[in-house]
Amino acid sequence: MTIVTDAKNGKITEEMKIVAQNEGKDPEFIRRGIAAGRIVIPMTPYRNVKLCGIGEGLRTKVNASIGASSDIVDPDAEVAKAKAAEAAGADTLMELGTGGDFLKMRKLVCDAISLSVGSVPLYQAFITAAKRDGSIVHMTEDDLWYATEEQAKLGTNFMAIHTGINQIVLDRLKAHGRYGGLCSRGGAFMSTWMLHNQKENPLYADFDYLCEILKEHEVTLSTGNGMRAGAVHDATDRAQVQELIINSECAQKAHDKYDLQVIVEGPGHVPLDQVEMNVKLMKAMSDGKPFYMLGPLVSDIGAGRDHIVTAIGAATSAAAGCDFLCYVTPAEHLALPNLQDVIEGVKTSKIAAHVGDMVKYKESRDIDLAMGRARAKLDWKQMYKLALDPELAKSIRDSRAPGDEDACTMCGDFCALKIVNQNYDLCK
Repeated sequence: MTIVTDAKNGKITEEMKIVAQNEGKDPEFIRRGIAAGRIVIPMTPYRNVKLCGIGEGLRTKVNASIGASSDIVDPDAEVAKAKAAEAAGADTLMELGTGGDFLKMRKLVCDAISLSVGSVPLYQAFITAAKRDGSIVHMTEDDLWYATEEQAKLGTNFMAIHTGINQIVLDRLKAHGRYGGLCSRGGAFMSTWMLHNQKENPLYADFDYLCEILKEHEVTLSTGNGMRAGAVHDATDRAQVQELIINSECAQKAHDKYDLQVIVEGPGHVPLDQVEMNVKLMKAMSDGKPFYMLGPLVSDIGAGRDHIVTAIGAATSAAAGCDFLCYVTPAEHLALPNLQDVIEGVKTSKIAAHVGDMVKYKESRDIDLAMGRARAKLDWKQMYKLALDPELAKSIRDSRAPGDEDACTMCGDFCALKIVNQNYDLCK
């Protein structure tokens, strides 16, 4: 039995009730969404998590990604980043380490936070093979299944799994060509393995077995986006669309046959004029499955400020119907994110998610209305309370303290609101 089985049978579970309360929805709305495959609640039998509903009709959620690299392995730093991401307001966390002890690192992270934790077991399988046999091309199918099950038992409750890369997709990739190559580590690993071994992707060829593993451990499947564009000029090309077709078919089978919860991942670098089209294409292909968008970055020249580039694309995609955003930090394309990068990435994507929700769900504007009223009244305490980052807002004002406590040093004695408040009663 899974939560999808319960939903299809008309049963409202405790998890559905909790998410409904958090979202201000009727529990029956959540049940119907899960039964139809349009809402997921990542879960695990191995640890208690802060339940998070993702999908149609719910607030847009933000994921933060952390993980050691082959150059920097510092478990304490990764745990600190995980805690900081949760404190900053991330809804979920992905632990994507490629260096150090995979299981030890992920267990430390899972034990340190209450968020749902995601992973990419394919990384462990390929890197283990490279260390053991000298190259990623020596990975075996059993390496993949072992890594998937091992990570699930740690309490990893959603996994990005590259089910959509098959021989047809690689043919499309080679025939079309790319300006920016492959930016997905998982896509690069699997494509290289397939070409060298002249074999089909096991995650596609043995998809039924994969589903059995995920079902046994109640893991939410996130169909990996191995063909996403790493340059805006490659966006929405044939390989990306072909992978989406395969992933959508896998998502339908996983939900209909195995009662799995499924998320469909979307592209990374997408020019602004293609963002809405990509969201609508994903939703149409997948029959409205929760859509997880990586970024998107709408320009390739924002190095050092790619979190801002992403916020533009993320707000647009959320407004168009995207359900789940993967943050980007200022360090994107440059370095392993540090603690402050993680915090900045989460805060920026949270703003983007809210901006998108203001378009999708008009009730999301209520907090903006409250802020507008607080500003009109020069109620600084209320403004801090309503701000996404109260400490930052207060520290900026305090660093340039005004002579008049009612105003700020932008306008000083000639504050427009103060002048109007003294002479008119315009506020509703």
